[in-house]
Amino acid sequence: MQTVSSRPSVTVVLMGVSGAGKSTVSKVLVEKLGWPSAEADDFHSAANVVKMSSGHPLTDEDRWPWLRAIAAWIGDREAAAENAVLTCSALRRTYRDVLRAGHPSVCFAHLLVERAILEHRMERRRGHYMPASLLDSQLATLEPLDEDEPGIVVAAAAPPERIADDIAQWLQL
Repeated sequence: MQTVSSRPSVTVVLMGVSGAGKSTVSKVLVEKLGWPSAEADDFHSAANVVKMSSGHPLTDEDRWPWLRAIAAWIGDREAAAENAVLTCSALRRTYRDVLRAGHPSVCFAHLLVERAILEHRMERRRGHYMPASLLDSQLATLEPLDEDEPGIVVAAAAPPERIADDIAQWLQL
């Protein structure tokens, strides 16, 4: 992988299933790096939020406009030559391909967590529309990073500060 200094910009996509710690790690990483950030959840349509809140998994047709909106945000950061941090489940290779298409800045940090920890986290969190009942569908959909995808797999049961440090080190910052 290219170092950050050899790219015009870098967009780190913190990926993984719901409950993996993407938002928590993002806050720490953004504080550490001072980069702009976005939560992919904020790009969902109202219809997608209602669907997930009702316990129904999204289809690919539901996801395409969402992914294109996120990719446009990445393109805006690249056009401004800004580094950025983005949280996005990015569960399938095809979804990650949409985010990367025409966007050389994109690399992935897959936050990997054991199921029991995911369930515990999802059951404890408040104010999030994603119910724990959708964890099975997310785990079934998840496709690990392929070797040709720019990214790293991070054990995300560690404290968020350590995870952020590991990602920054991987980026050679």
